[in-house]
Amino acid sequence: MRPRKIPLRKCVACQEMMPKKQLIRVVKTPNDEILIDLTGKKSGRGAYLCGKVECFKLAKKSRALDRALKSQVDAAIYDQLEQDFIRVEDEYLAAREAMPDEE
Repeated sequence: MRPRKIPLRKCVACQEMMPKKQLIRVVKTPNDEILIDLTGKKSGRGAYLCGKVECFKLAKKSRALDRALKSQVDAAIYDQLEQDFIRVEDEYLAAREAMPDEE
């Protein structure tokens, strides 16, 4: 039996290709809300970021989420996302460590 193909996604900040499960998804919902989607299943347009705060700060500086989500993201939303990102970073890293390697 052939090994299962692992879906890859690109971080919008550092442009590094990584397995989808190792990235954090930021989603713009049909109601124009922008939030972090740890499940990866919420409907809407998504953009992926590495689990590092440096990548989020780079995305904020270069306005990479604006381009990826195809809409203007306010500074207040960036600030809220940064707080959410810092809060979920520990949870994300713990889940990543618990995940068995599929390679």
